[in-house]
Amino acid sequence: MIRPKVLALLGLTVLCSFSSQASPNIQVGFSPEGSAQALVLSTINHAQKSINLSGYNFSAADIASALSRAAKRGVEVKLILDEKSNRNRYSQAAMNLVVNAGGSVRTTDNYKIHHDKVIIVDDKTVETGSFNFTKAAEYTNSENVVVMQDLPDVAKVYLSHWRSRWDTGTNWQSTY
Repeated sequence: MIRPKVLALLGLTVLCSFSSQASPNIQVGFSPEGSAQALVLSTINHAQKSINLSGYNFSAADIASALSRAAKRGVEVKLILDEKSNRNRYSQAAMNLVVNAGGSVRTTDNYKIHHDKVIIVDDKTVETGSFNFTKAAEYTNSENVVVMQDLPDVAKVYLSHWRSRWDTGTNWQSTY
């Protein structure tokens, strides 16, 4: 069993800023404590070239906004999402925000559920875990996030999987 003091120390590592060094770095975060949300947003905000996201449910306004800002600053933003879990107005608004900013969104119904929850950034950083990209994941669910920074070999494997899912998708067209 992990003691509360250890958990607090793990949470502190999440709040450290990304360094420019190229040595591998692994960080963890948890919800609803807030460190998972902070780590997901930090990962998106530090992207310089590309963001490839694979998700189940996508409705968190702050994550959609961060992705939108990334697209507007010239980062190539691509999302592949489960089609069935993103039919609601909150998910559609989040997808519209990304598409209208210049990002690309596809939905897939090729699987019973597309349950991946991964972000690959700049072909070298991977964020994964149980964290759905939703308000509930941020504030009420027990969730976890692991970010593996500066590990291009790991990112390459995740990117190959991401591309195989992207290829099954249908382009999302903004509804406004």
